Amino acid sequence: MLAQLVSIGNSKGVRIPAALLRQYGLSDMVELLPGKDEITIRPVQGSPREGWDQAFAAMHTAGDDVLLLDDMLDQEDWEWS
Repeated sequence: MLAQLVSIGNSKGVRIPAALLRQYGLSDMVELLPGKDEITIRPVQGSPREGWDQAFAAMHTAGDDVLLLDDMLDQEDWEWS
């Protein structure tokens, strides 16, 4: 299938036929995956931070939510000039 690029401000866009939008479940947000000689368009699977709350809770339960570095902002040993 061929599609014509259309101007959108300083960018270009592609009109995707409604039948393809329905077939692939594309709506307001898509993911663009650049390849060597191609660009893949696919539907976004959930939100970018989906599941973070559950992951943080699991880390806390397992005791894995500790700082990996000492508190570097302890100013008692700093010398001010």
